[in-house]
Amino acid sequence: MITVANRLYVKPEYADAFEKVFRERAGLVDKMDGFISNQVLRPVNEGDPYVVFTIWNSRQDFLNDSSRPDLPPEPHGGPFNMH
Repeated sequence: MITVANRLYVKPEYADAFEKVFRERAGLVDKMDGFISNQVLRPVNEGDPYVVFTIWNSRQDFLNDSSRPDLPPEPHGGPFNMH
């Protein structure tokens, strides 16, 4: 089993929009092979990132689903910055 952590910095004025988009897309990962669960932690202090944990059966499952050429690429820039 593997846990993957991502930090996402979102400007406070875009927090509601970010959470809405995240909720709407959250079901997509549920269909991926090897996916077990995820957690989204909201920032406590302004300027802190959201933290997203995803849990997978194996590292290979994560790699298979994180590098899928059949999916459209995520847009870069805008109000959400991934780190």
